[in-house]
Amino acid sequence: MSETALISIVAMLGWLVLAGSALASFRMGWSKFLQMALVWLAIFAGGFLLVGLFMDG
Repeated sequence: MSETALISIVAMLGWLVLAGSALASFRMGWSKFLQMALVWLAIFAGGFLLVGLFMDG
């Protein structure tokens, strides 16, 4: 593993901790958390599909 890849992994883990702590500060229930996670997953999946559609053409 190269040094650049290692730095990238550490940075991503740091961002994940930061995002997780921000989300935990809202103190919402698991059902609301799951609903928000699924909505964001759908948004990103739709974005990737749209980009894939336009990049193939």
